[in-house]
Amino acid sequence: MKRIALINQRYGLEVVGGSEFYTRLIAEHLKEKFEVEILTTKAMDYVSWENKYPADVEEINGITVRRFENDKQRNSQQFGEITQEILNPQFKRTIKDESEWIDAQGPFCPKIVEYIKENKDNYDLFIFVTYLYYTTCRGIREVFDKSVLIPTAHDEPYIYFDIYKDVFKKCKAIVFLTDEEKEFVNKTFQNEEIRNCVTAVGIDMPAVSLEDKEAFKNKYGNYIIYVGRIDVSKGCDDLFKYFVKYKERNKNDLKLLLMGKAVMDIPKHEDIINLGFVSEEDKFAGVLNASALILPSHFESLSISVLEAFQVETPVIVNGKCEVLKGHCRKSNAGLYYENYYEFEGALNYMLEHEDVRSEMGRLGREYVDTYYRWDIVVDKLTNLFNSAIEG
Repeated sequence: MKRIALINQRYGLEVVGGSEFYTRLIAEHLKEKFEVEILTTKAMDYVSWENKYPADVEEINGITVRRFENDKQRNSQQFGEITQEILNPQFKRTIKDESEWIDAQGPFCPKIVEYIKENKDNYDLFIFVTYLYYTTCRGIREVFDKSVLIPTAHDEPYIYFDIYKDVFKKCKAIVFLTDEEKEFVNKTFQNEEIRNCVTAVGIDMPAVSLEDKEAFKNKYGNYIIYVGRIDVSKGCDDLFKYFVKYKERNKNDLKLLLMGKAVMDIPKHEDIINLGFVSEEDKFAGVLNASALILPSHFESLSISVLEAFQVETPVIVNGKCEVLKGHCRKSNAGLYYENYYEFEGALNYMLEHEDVRSEMGRLGREYVDTYYRWDIVVDKLTNLFNSAIEG
């Protein structure tokens, strides 16, 4: 059995995040096809990168996880100042500047790069998940000829840094999560010749009891739901601003339910309810009973939360400035999108006032997931691409 390593900046049952959760999902579904290991840091949060996990090696759900200490924590103030400077249009940045930015962003983990370099011959393939961080930018350079990149890319300022050109152009293969991501990356890096596939994840739904479903319905009544990290970078500041304005203009009983870790202040409002971190069962029960799932993020390369909503026949309302999210809505006919407050208000009221349409959107969302996001399809595509990259 071929031995592969998946590299991500964080990994663990306690780690909630897009690329991190995605890495765990595909690792656990590929373990019947490959000998899978995880190479990651000892960090639990992405703000400080503080070493929290004590073990160097552990097993999680049948997967060997090798953890490496970060040499230093992120200095948020310093990193903010460096970022502000390097993104200034008047600043003529060099590769050296970009390299210093990568180190400051972190996780600063030379030990993982050293391990990859020293153990190159002990693995058949190295799969780097998400392009942005030190672990990928430094690690992939040691094994370009045995590397697969899963970039989780979207249109943001950092992707245009020169330091990332080799990452996207010299890897052996690329996995794109959506057609929109593939189109954007190929246009940006002119790397159409690199072998690739477009596939994402399958959606696993835990058993949700009737009691769990009824509990949400009875306790919260009419609500929309946001699932994920509560963060400015996820567009939550606009979501709160829009929702508060909506409640001022529309005198109804609608609530906004939040599920996820908050890394920003949440407005004190009687109709904004933060449930924090919840179990998978509670998450699905909450999404199942929502009038819609709301996702205000400008930058998404897939959005598992949207696919999970579709799986339980809940339509979505998303930020139309994100091509990936807009693409999900257009291809599935299971959601609406907005680009300003008044479109947000219109989409929300349309959902609430047209229960028959909302129900049909839910059915179409489930059909979309069943067609494109089944684990057998995903595993076959990844297995074929990885074997092709190994055989060369």
